[in-house]
Amino acid sequence: MQRYIFVDLDDTLFQTRRKCPDDAMVLEPRAYLEDGAPISYATPQQTWLWQWLNQDFRIIPVTARNYDAFRRVELPFSQEAILNHGAVVLDANHQLDRDWHADLQRQLPPQRDALHSLWRDIEHYCRDAPLLKPRLISDFNEVWYGVIKHTQGEESVLHDLLQRVVAPHAAITQGLLYWHCNGNNLAVIPQAINKRQAVAYLLERYRRHAQPLLTLAMGDSHTDAAFMALCDYALIPRHTQLHQLLARMDQTTG
Repeated sequence: MQRYIFVDLDDTLFQTRRKCPDDAMVLEPRAYLEDGAPISYATPQQTWLWQWLNQDFRIIPVTARNYDAFRRVELPFSQEAILNHGAVVLDANHQLDRDWHADLQRQLPPQRDALHSLWRDIEHYCRDAPLLKPRLISDFNEVWYGVIKHTQGEESVLHDLLQRVVAPHAAITQGLLYWHCNGNNLAVIPQAINKRQAVAYLLERYRRHAQPLLTLAMGDSHTDAAFMALCDYALIPRHTQLHQLLARMDQTTG
């Protein structure tokens, strides 16, 4: 039986030092900045989990990272990879999957125009809030989505931007774009770009070539839930956005 796990990276297999448990005495660097400085770390539990998964599963990363940031992750991925929230699929040699890319290009033009329209409003708002840093994410010579962070990590300021500018914009209300907020990270993404569709694309390919399959998924955020639901089983790290959602549901039903 072929065994696959689709796994988110940041806040799942590793996280920034600030998010590591206070009692984690041993941390392993897992991701680096462009200057080579470590930025994200794995706890002993995450290190063990990776070692276990790497023995028995084919591991497919499913991440918001672009290709450059993905290359700065120090884990030996040897299968396909899903980057940029699902905008980019890499083959097992980590070259661009041309079929996926061509299909996405047919869907994107009106949504990309909507992204640039909303982005002008976001940049205008941020002129009066200089600690907000908006950035369009590009990869393989394409703009895929936008992300806004607060330089001092004040999430309430991001939520103000969300409620005043992003959520009421016509591109959002008409369904051309969607937003995702997790901690100090507000992303605005075209509807055609999502992790679920990219995972479904690879699952269809795997099922054509091998039966039966055992599929697992692992993720931390609301936007991971849809691709995780495609798989046979799901793993959710504690103290993450998705775990907190499940905990609230349990309190409501209990």
